[in-house]
Amino acid sequence: MRAIRVERTGGPEVLTPAEVEPPRPGRGQVLVRVAAAGVNYVDTYHRSGLYPGPLPSVPGVEGAGTVVEAGEDVSGLAPGARVGWAAGPGSYAEQVAVDAAKTIPLPGGVSEELAAAVLLQGLTAQYLATSTHPVQPGETVLVHAAAGGVGLLLTQIVKLRGGRVLATVSTEEKAALARGAGADEVIRYDQVDFAAEARRLTGGEGVAAVYDGVGRTTFDGSLASLRPRGVLVLYGQASGPVPPFEPRRLQDGGSLFLTRPSLGHHTRTRDELLARAAEVLGWLAAGRLDVRIGGRYPLAEARRAHEDLEGRRTAGKLLLLP
Repeated sequence: MRAIRVERTGGPEVLTPAEVEPPRPGRGQVLVRVAAAGVNYVDTYHRSGLYPGPLPSVPGVEGAGTVVEAGEDVSGLAPGARVGWAAGPGSYAEQVAVDAAKTIPLPGGVSEELAAAVLLQGLTAQYLATSTHPVQPGETVLVHAAAGGVGLLLTQIVKLRGGRVLATVSTEEKAALARGAGADEVIRYDQVDFAAEARRLTGGEGVAAVYDGVGRTTFDGSLASLRPRGVLVLYGQASGPVPPFEPRRLQDGGSLFLTRPSLGHHTRTRDELLARAAEVLGWLAAGRLDVRIGGRYPLAEARRAHEDLEGRRTAGKLLLLP
């Protein structure tokens, strides 16, 4: 089958199309024919070695498709079943073996492309806004990279919960996308100090929470944007890891909270995974959540997809189509 291989860590150039042996489903796994694979920042962390793993490897963790074969000890997932997943290593391929416990049945009306575009980022946005810092009606929060895949979904979910969103973006096109997702105020961080602007827009008080998937370049400003006892939710590091810092800064900033959550810890059981997925897919099916697909690429063009993602040349979700 066709797949993308990584023989050594590095930049997008290490993503190489190759012919490889199809995987076999192990005990508790299903073999799935991939209709679409999601491209995510975590894939760039694996590719670059920021998140080390065994090599050679096939990258990608998210996708959707049709079950081809079920392994031993799998029930309820017959060939032909449509499923999606957000934790299926090796998804940049025509076929992938996924743990059955990590699959999510797709309801009618949700296509494989939509599922691959929403599951990882939608589940992330859902737990961020409902569990990590449960947004309360009337609260103001700051969403960084609001025109990105997570940012657009997170903005919508905060609005569904009655919150007020201050969105940071870098271009006027992305500002329009953030407004379209429901952002109450848009901050062009390339033109103004976003922390000072966040304070101005909250009457000097600061925001209840900052959802920050950028990391190194926004960390200091994110702390400075918070109200007393506010929460900095650092869920990614698109600009690089945050350097060590003195924890007393949290006290000096107003008894602030800092957390570094992950999707894996918020979907530890199948019941929790399915409950979160049911809410996300339910919003999607009901038309309450809009998913923007920012680019579709043939599988062989995974390198270009990573270059566009890391070059901030895209808005919304990128998909690879085997």
